[in-house]
Amino acid sequence: MVVKRGRKAGVLAACAGVVLATLTAAGCSGKGAVAADVSAAEARAAVREAAGVLARSGTSRARTAVEMNSGGTRVTIRGSGVFDYGRRTGRLEVVLPGEATEDGERRPIVELITPDALYMRNRGAGVPDGKWVRVDTAGLPDGNLVTGGATDPISAAELLRGARSVSFRGEERLHGEKVRHYRGTTDIVVAAGAADPRSRRHLAAAAEGLSHRTVPFDAYVDARGRLRKVRHRFTFPATAGTSGRGRGGEVSVVSTTTLYGFGVPVEVGLPEPGDIYTGRVAAP
Repeated sequence: MVVKRGRKAGVLAACAGVVLATLTAAGCSGKGAVAADVSAAEARAAVREAAGVLARSGTSRARTAVEMNSGGTRVTIRGSGVFDYGRRTGRLEVVLPGEATEDGERRPIVELITPDALYMRNRGAGVPDGKWVRVDTAGLPDGNLVTGGATDPISAAELLRGARSVSFRGEERLHGEKVRHYRGTTDIVVAAGAADPRSRRHLAAAAEGLSHRTVPFDAYVDARGRLRKVRHRFTFPATAGTSGRGRGGEVSVVSTTTLYGFGVPVEVGLPEPGDIYTGRVAAP
């Protein structure tokens, strides 16, 4: 089920094309009355503990959005699906801008996320219909934080284990529930060291691939301590063919993950070995 070493470069190039060809920054928002009764230490603890609480929360639905800019035009890659936090597996359907079929419908990329690999169907020129592409996520430059067009909820939460300089921004309502809004930065190197062993390799790879070890975030946590929404702003080194903003040849991406519908049934069946394509995948 593992892509052969000689073909891995083509697969990674195609995966990276999902995001790294059109990166940009997007703003953050967060309204609510700022309260002074939550100390910085309490805010930092609430955010750092959110990953552990989420791991014990069973399952949920998820929505993802990755905002970027291509040639001055802002585009958003959106996804939706379900996750099992105990098993650390999930299924997303991601729609890329411009991926419309002849009848005008957009065919989603189906992504299966596991602790070790990302499986994608309907992705990459030259891949036969119905076949899957398997990628070792720890081998991706960003640990698959945005390469697949989404940040999976597990990685999004584990990133917060390195939270620092956190402030409480007030209370808001999200999906009918009251949540607390926190804003701060997280140290991805610290997060990698504190993360669950199954996420550690991914975050360590991301620490090498990002331009800065600190990542700004806005996190929304409910009364049970569960992460309900998180927005990260990642910065990457610019590469050939990449359109970016900012100084020093850097480009940035804003990734938002929203969690709701806790307790839903989740079934993630992995492809059979014969259904995995091991040939070269053309970059988009």
